[in-house]
Amino acid sequence: MRIDDRRPDDRPVFVRHHHVGRCAGPQTPVVHGFATVVFYVDGRAEVEQRGRVRVAAGDVQIVPAGEAHRTICGSGAEAWGVGFDPVYLAASEHAGLLDPFERVRAGAAAVLPIPAARQEHLRRVIAELREESAQAPTALQAQVQRSLLTLVLAEVVRAAPVGGEPTQAPLVAQALRYIERRCLAPISLRDVAAALDRSPAYVTTALRVATGRTAQQWIAVGRLAEARRRLLTSDETVEAIAGRVGGLDPTHFIRMFRREHGCTPAAWRAEHRRPRV
Repeated sequence: MRIDDRRPDDRPVFVRHHHVGRCAGPQTPVVHGFATVVFYVDGRAEVEQRGRVRVAAGDVQIVPAGEAHRTICGSGAEAWGVGFDPVYLAASEHAGLLDPFERVRAGAAAVLPIPAARQEHLRRVIAELREESAQAPTALQAQVQRSLLTLVLAEVVRAAPVGGEPTQAPLVAQALRYIERRCLAPISLRDVAAALDRSPAYVTTALRVATGRTAQQWIAVGRLAEARRRLLTSDETVEAIAGRVGGLDPTHFIRMFRREHGCTPAAWRAEHRRPRV
């Protein structure tokens, strides 16, 4: 298992086009800090996500943040992957659209068929989201992308069966859910552990073994995702953004951001808001 958080420009929403050959790789499962919906539009493939699963045209694969997965092989498989930061929706009125990801974390099937009558609609929405996500980042574009993302996730919610998942999610799933929904508040590992009635050492060890990241690192993942979104789509000062992502001291925030991205928030904003050529 390895951590792989590559994405276009570190944007909160992005779309990728995949063609899966006979031997797809990687050889070991990967873990992302973002969530993904993969919609297969042609062919067949075999994926690994808590066991081997076959997918075919019309299926969606649901990959929560922190879930180890990989594509093993395919036969003419073509798919569109929609990736997004869970924090982007977790603290909003759209948090219910994350329910399929929570059910997968709790042990439900990660692959679902989209009804035939809805597949063309889903394909069109993803294509439009791809076009919009390639535009220059502005507040208006962020609103459009968010609206299209909710339409994509609504189709997944409709396709997901009701019930059947375990009544009690595993501890790692509970920890990630808690972090995604509260990381913008001034929480710490101790808060996560107290919410789960476990020791801090137990919780962070469980997360590290299952996902490759500690609880503190997952809190930072969520905070940096929201910080990047605000740097891209708002004119808020770095100091104001630091306060919005955990009530951080600006100096600490800048240090954390530089450690992850190799530059200051101000320099990152200037680079990523430049018009594309």
